[in-house]
Amino acid sequence: MASSATISPEAVIHSHALVEDGARIAAGARIGPFCHIGPKSVIGENVELMSHVVVQGITEIGADTIVHPFAVLGGIPQDLKFQGEETRLVIGQRNRIREHVTMNNGTDGGGGLTTVGDDGLFMAGCHVAHDCRVGNNVIIVNNAALAGHCVLEDDVIIGGLSGVHQWVRIGRGAIIGAVTMVTADVIPHGLVQGPRGKLDGLNLVGLKRRGVPRSDITALRAAFQMLNQGEGAFQDRARRLGEETESDFVREIVAFISGESDRSFLTSGKT
Repeated sequence: MASSATISPEAVIHSHALVEDGARIAAGARIGPFCHIGPKSVIGENVELMSHVVVQGITEIGADTIVHPFAVLGGIPQDLKFQGEETRLVIGQRNRIREHVTMNNGTDGGGGLTTVGDDGLFMAGCHVAHDCRVGNNVIIVNNAALAGHCVLEDDVIIGGLSGVHQWVRIGRGAIIGAVTMVTADVIPHGLVQGPRGKLDGLNLVGLKRRGVPRSDITALRAAFQMLNQGEGAFQDRARRLGEETESDFVREIVAFISGESDRSFLTSGKT
């Protein structure tokens, strides 16, 4: 353990952990055996790194996060354009990061920052690539992977063994089924499943669990039908929805569709 790292006297560091010069470890943090903390890492209050955890690069881990063995946080991007520039990974509070999870720092081309929000669950073997922006209360199930520059809004669930293509946006409350490849944007509260994912309805279970009023769920169902079967182009249908609806949940979908994106949108007829 390095002597010049900034370590709170209230932190507990195992004698077989390596903390490099310059690292900062806050009060209540617990660093288990065979962990390796890099010189530009910041470990927040009450963070627990169980054992064999590697924290590299300019990486911040928020308070009360628990990291299980063999996770690697802040590794360099898997991007051939990366030339060693200093970029960051910022992880929020109260996350649960399970075994063998990998999260990469950003790249200059993507703004230099990968962010993960609060209260997420990242199950064993999942991957968050460079320049991703992951919201709060997100669940990524075992061995699912996000490619570079993806955006996951709050309350998204990604099923096991699924993949999300680079630059894809997934709106708030959407759910992706297991073993699904997502190649286009997913509207908020959408349900996507299938080997080459298509929009297969709404995440009604998630909406009901969050206590969304029945009137909003009815409005969302009508909006889904109009988006997929109404007259005119997809963007035109969304614009009409925005003019006609009184539901904030439907307006959220319209705003998402109107947002900047490099991708098209998944619909029920797209494979």
